[in-house]
Amino acid sequence: MNSRYYRRGPEHRYGEIVNFVSIRQLYDFRSVEIGRWVTREENEQAAALFYDALADLMTILNGTESLISLRGTLAFQYGIGGRPGVAAHYQPSTRCFSLAKNAGPGSIAHEWFHALDHYLASKCFSDAPQKMFASSAWLHEATHVPHPLNDLLYQCFNAIFLDETGREPSELFIASKQVDQQSGALYWSLPEEMAARAFEAYVQDHAICNHFLVKGTKASKEAQLGLYPQDSQRARINKRFRAYFDFLGKSLKTRNL
Repeated sequence: MNSRYYRRGPEHRYGEIVNFVSIRQLYDFRSVEIGRWVTREENEQAAALFYDALADLMTILNGTESLISLRGTLAFQYGIGGRPGVAAHYQPSTRCFSLAKNAGPGSIAHEWFHALDHYLASKCFSDAPQKMFASSAWLHEATHVPHPLNDLLYQCFNAIFLDETGREPSELFIASKQVDQQSGALYWSLPEEMAARAFEAYVQDHAICNHFLVKGTKASKEAQLGLYPQDSQRARINKRFRAYFDFLGKSLKTRNL
């Protein structure tokens, strides 16, 4: 199983055998559930892959364990409740992200950002509905909560949804809307989906490479359709995300959170 997912990054386990119990304890996830059809061997292999992927994500974001679990509020499932054609999903009502046993790997960064996006809505906007994502609240002009960290997040959304002038829709939005119009469905242009794909691109552009964490933002069919940020917009978004997560990481480490 490990050989299926290319990885280039620092050593995290140092030969230690890890499992999902140790992952839950390390990051203080609210809960971790594994499907009954996941064999013992698959469980052990998946735990090692998850361990490295989450550690890589924490390193890329310059964060802490509490950031990965969103201060113990986030739960995740592996190999439970899969649906045809759905590799992974995040459920706002339960604050849980789920990955399918065979199709889910590569979706961790995307689904984790959905969880962060949802978690931040109430922190960044005073009137965001309970199930709304921060990205959607920003686009719908919800009431901002003044804070230097929030201001940096708003700049991320500005780079994702608007062009360089800040007055017209971005290339990412235009491409996403076109694909939705062609398919007759609303999905790719949802603000939370565009934001999650922009975050995927940011993670994949890092020197650390982990295909169990993220893949497909550069050479996939979706990337060729412009459904991931391209060129100058991608660079602009990456710069904003870097500023946001560097500030957030320093704040968490200063406060030992």
